[in-house]
Amino acid sequence: MTSVLDDLYNSTYAVVDVRTPAEYEQGHIVGAVNIPLFTNEERAEVGTLYKQTGVQQAIDRGLEIVGPRLRHYVDQARSLDKPLIVYCWRGGMRSGSMSWLLSTAGMRVRVVPRGYKGFRNAAHELVSRPWTYRLVTGKTGAGKTDFLHQQAIAGEQGVDLEGLAHHRGSVFGKLGQLAQPTTEHALNKIHRVMSAFDIDKLVWIEDESRTVGKVHLPEVMFDAMQRAQQHQLDVDIDTRVQNLVRDYGSFSKQELCDALSVIKQKLGGERYQHAMQAVMSDDLPTAVRLILDYYDRTYEYCQRQRTT
Repeated sequence: MTSVLDDLYNSTYAVVDVRTPAEYEQGHIVGAVNIPLFTNEERAEVGTLYKQTGVQQAIDRGLEIVGPRLRHYVDQARSLDKPLIVYCWRGGMRSGSMSWLLSTAGMRVRVVPRGYKGFRNAAHELVSRPWTYRLVTGKTGAGKTDFLHQQAIAGEQGVDLEGLAHHRGSVFGKLGQLAQPTTEHALNKIHRVMSAFDIDKLVWIEDESRTVGKVHLPEVMFDAMQRAQQHQLDVDIDTRVQNLVRDYGSFSKQELCDALSVIKQKLGGERYQHAMQAVMSDDLPTAVRLILDYYDRTYEYCQRQRTT
């Protein structure tokens, strides 16, 4: 039998996170279903008892809480209609208790060794491996994300960091996106993608700063990206403008102006006013050209910094 960690993304299994909803929201194994043994408040109560009065009192209170809900846990797990992989924080009492209950109810259950903490160690180990990255660079609007997707269609390995982070990287990057994951969960999503990769093959990845929106990239990954060989996309200004109008032209004037105001000082007063007027006049190509002046200067500065 393969290890539990190797089967986390195997569609044969349903992965069950028995931690609290708050723990799950902060970060979880991608694809896991949350069947919490305790609510957030109950977990805090039991934890306080453990620290202040001892293990037995905490266990007794835990049993009082979960006893009436045992059938509910079983019904939720049965509805998944698959063999189960269960985990808690450290692979201790919560996952052990749930595993016993569900096994007693006739289900096939495996437990993640050392729980979510063990999984996180594995995720850090994965991104720390000596991957050979090829860094896709190019000015704003060059189509770097499109290029990554084309590479994936061609069977190449690639990581779309902006897609995983739900942010396109600029001040306009959150428009039309889902809420960003936590930095913790972003690493879990990277692990989901890269766990299927071959270490001996090239990995295409888009050039990014240390943060994509509010998500911080793993330090070891960012450092490796800075050392990677570059594949630069040289795209003419007209095509870049067309790409950006296509990507952002469907958003409201208010959304575009709100994002534009973030870089008001960097654009300069006159250029900012002209860009705002262009947006309000539905002249997005002109607005994009004005904004690209700032982004192009930023890109060229960063490229010079890399070579010094």
